[in-house]
Amino acid sequence: MLVLAVFPAGAAAAPVLVLGPHGRVHKRNDPFLSAVPVTPAPAPATLPDRRGAARARTAIARQPAPKPKPKPKKPAVTVKSVLSALLRRGAITPAQYTQTLGAFNAALAAEKRLTATRLTELDAVTESVHQLAVSNQLTPSRLAVVVATLNANRIWWTTGSLPAPDQRIQFSGSQLVWEYYPGQGLQLQVLGTFGAADAMYTAGPSQYPAMEQLLSEMIPLASQRGGGTTWEYYFSFDGGAPPWTSAMSQATGLEALTRAFQATKNPYYLQVAASAMAIFSKPPPIGVTVPTTLGVRFLQYTFAPNLSIINAFLQTLIGLYDYGHVSGSTAAQSLFAQGNAEAMAELPSFNTGAWSLYQPGVEDDLSYHELVTGFLHQLCTMTAAPIYCTTAQQFTADLTTPPVLADLTTTAKPRASFSLRFRLSKVSHVGIVVTRGSSTVFSTSASFGYGVRTFTIPAEQAGTYSVRLAATDLAGNFSAITGTLTIAG
Repeated sequence: MLVLAVFPAGAAAAPVLVLGPHGRVHKRNDPFLSAVPVTPAPAPATLPDRRGAARARTAIARQPAPKPKPKPKKPAVTVKSVLSALLRRGAITPAQYTQTLGAFNAALAAEKRLTATRLTELDAVTESVHQLAVSNQLTPSRLAVVVATLNANRIWWTTGSLPAPDQRIQFSGSQLVWEYYPGQGLQLQVLGTFGAADAMYTAGPSQYPAMEQLLSEMIPLASQRGGGTTWEYYFSFDGGAPPWTSAMSQATGLEALTRAFQATKNPYYLQVAASAMAIFSKPPPIGVTVPTTLGVRFLQYTFAPNLSIINAFLQTLIGLYDYGHVSGSTAAQSLFAQGNAEAMAELPSFNTGAWSLYQPGVEDDLSYHELVTGFLHQLCTMTAAPIYCTTAQQFTADLTTPPVLADLTTTAKPRASFSLRFRLSKVSHVGIVVTRGSSTVFSTSASFGYGVRTFTIPAEQAGTYSVRLAATDLAGNFSAITGTLTIAG
């Protein structure tokens, strides 16, 4: 059985900016891209100034040498010097050398014609390539994606419009999905691209050619990591430095390749998928798998081994299941079984009883709640495991269940501000109105997560007050309670 949806069927199509001929940009809603944010926006990266760095790399030290005959300095590491070394060793072809250096130099030349945001973004991308070279990570298998990233950014920032943060972007004639991360330019959105391939399969045979085109573009952009094929990310994110990868994006790649095989019967797709299994047998920071007492946990980010994100874990299981079921891979089937045991044990800790958690202590927003609910329904269908089925049913019910409020403060002292405590069942926007007789003495509103929360009430005179609390959850469900507050003492 092949599960047919990466994102819930009701997920809205994502708005995409498409750069066409002559620099014309138009917006369209892509039916194959979910509006669910596939990677939360990172904080802007602090990247060194490439021009200052270049000056520092080539500057002659001003301090006098401690010895009459100073040791000769090592030549500065540059993109060109690294590519030249790879060419001399026969690790890359002359064509690869020319293509990569040409893309890098073209981006540098384009920077001279840019200002403000356009310059900042393209400069960030060329600097990231330089940092790969300096850190000895500009390897032969990464050159294709580096060239694609350089070219996409050069073309966009010299001809395209200024996008909003996190905007999905495509280029006419290409199925690849890019995303704008402010301060880091356009970056290949691996999960979004593979998710689009999955959606094309689900749409039926009329979309199979588009799916094949997408994979024909995407497969060559993989690198060698952990002894196999991996699609990496090349931007800094949440404290992690590039290049990094994700179990969720890699497993969605497995899913897309499996579906391409089912659509075309071309064994090449399963061969690529088999190579993409390598990181699932490796620990971080190379791989995505952490052993547990029950089995294994799959990581959303290779640089964050202690972070557990349930939607990513569940989607990884779905990808492994689909590939293992269709290909007969015992490795994939074993990894699914080990991960499934751990996920079933962890799942209750992501259920507050009224809403889902994205990670421990952090509630999902509406789109992620719907996303994880969809994954649970898929796993229920696949495994019939009660924990998946009952949790999916509860999360579905949560979408129409109003938040529950309880007023925990009934008394206070006069002439001093105080905290009015209340308990809230799920993340909601909460309003409070305090009245005395027909007069409103205080009102405000704010968004709160679940648990015991407070409003700070200014000093009031002794007397009896009415307190009305009202909450609207992320799905629009509303509830309200009224209580009495006595100020005395």
